[in-house]
Amino acid sequence: MSEYSHVKSTKLVLKGQNKGFIKGHFSWPHTVPWFLCSPGGWWCVSSFGDVAGTVAIEMQNNSYIHALDTGLFTLGAPHGDDEGPDPPEQLTAIKLSDTRIAFKSGYGKYLGINSDGLVMGRSDAIGSREQWEPVFQDGKMALLAANGCFISYSDDGDIVANSKTAGDAEMLKIRTSTEREVKHKDELADEDRGNVKSCEVNYVKKFQSFQDRRLRVNEDDASTLKKARVDGKFHEALLDRRSKMKADRYCK
Repeated sequence: MSEYSHVKSTKLVLKGQNKGFIKGHFSWPHTVPWFLCSPGGWWCVSSFGDVAGTVAIEMQNNSYIHALDTGLFTLGAPHGDDEGPDPPEQLTAIKLSDTRIAFKSGYGKYLGINSDGLVMGRSDAIGSREQWEPVFQDGKMALLAANGCFISYSDDGDIVANSKTAGDAEMLKIRTSTEREVKHKDELADEDRGNVKSCEVNYVKKFQSFQDRRLRVNEDDASTLKKARVDGKFHEALLDRRSKMKADRYCK
């Protein structure tokens, strides 16, 4: 289990709402609020800025998304009220922009979706399918996948993204073990700071195999990177450019 040790939101379209729900008059039970409950010290995030570091995605009460060694995910067994997620249920959150995020499993693979909306963790790099958008509204949260659908779990226990609307089955919580005093307000990864050209150099340095110790950066026009950054496809565009140099360990 050693591999686990390091390990502008859009508006929700809610279905099946209670007719008695009146905005501004809804309140949770007179107990500790859901976002303050901390089983095993894992507290629930309430904004995008809180999603950082080691996290777990809770689909039901005390049941988390669980990584399998096949690259698939399932719903884990329920935990006790004082227990946090197991190592296979712990993910690393990586901010990509002001609204999008990537998740890496303890197996070192990024979570994404296939053409059928099945959530998988088999990618070594971040492409468009590996980008997620946490959506917060009225004290609730859902997770939007790259196909425009919200994630939930199937009758077989698979984790899927196949619903265009967010009902009760799509409501979830992201829990983190990061200290609350440490603020992570929309912090980007170090490699994503600066202009597009400097970001490209950062990623080349990070992933290039350096067989002859020479830095190989794509000299083609970088204007497409600016557009890709705005469209949320920046990492995918960087990967395409690096693949043309045939010096990246993920692009051979």
